[in-house]
Amino acid sequence: MRVHEGFLDERREVLPSLSDPYGVPAAARVVIENSRDGVRAGMPWKRNVVATVFWVGELASEHNPVPNNQSAWDQNWQANFGGVDAPGRRDGWCPAGFTPRLNPFYVALPYNDVAKGGVHRREASGVIPWFWASYRGDGISVCKGRWVAIHHAGRVCYAQWEDVGPFEVDHWQYVFGNEAPRPNRNQSAGIDLSPAVADYLGLRSGSTVEWRFMDERQVPQGPWYDWSGEPALPQH
Repeated sequence: MRVHEGFLDERREVLPSLSDPYGVPAAARVVIENSRDGVRAGMPWKRNVVATVFWVGELASEHNPVPNNQSAWDQNWQANFGGVDAPGRRDGWCPAGFTPRLNPFYVALPYNDVAKGGVHRREASGVIPWFWASYRGDGISVCKGRWVAIHHAGRVCYAQWEDVGPFEVDHWQYVFGNEAPRPNRNQSAGIDLSPAVADYLGLRSGSTVEWRFMDERQVPQGPWYDWSGEPALPQH
């Protein structure tokens, strides 16, 4: 098992001071023309990726070494969400007992574009397709809030990228390239899904999914918009 050096430090290394479309294609299409915000309309699906379930407010455990009261980009994630997004106590797509203030349809991917010291990683501008279209200054993540489509067993769910993991923080070769997720104790998982995403897709932690980045304009209406209001849109 490859253990990322300094993982616990790097996962929280940056808390910036600023406080399918409609089906899964049989094969990825290559589309040369870029969309307005820099995401190619034909960005390929990542296939056969093991997904695990995580949630805002999750306590640290063997399979979740860092507690999720904070995210890689929000030091007050649990407070800003409104509470613990407990998977065992649900009211529809939302946690029971309160209405979340942030989109309950969220994911984590193993790349943080902001490095220690509050600057973008050296490779970020060259590997993130929408980097310059979304750039708002040094140290402000251009990944937080990006839309992702996740497919499982004939259903497609849409969610926003809100945290970094599982386990890795710098695996751009997988997130934006063609590498497989690195080995880890969760069956080499390559994406973390919120309880709402898992419930919508009808899957359990350890299931395999397909996922890809989406242009905001391609995201259809659905519960990822209909929970308590408009979700926070990707940063431009």
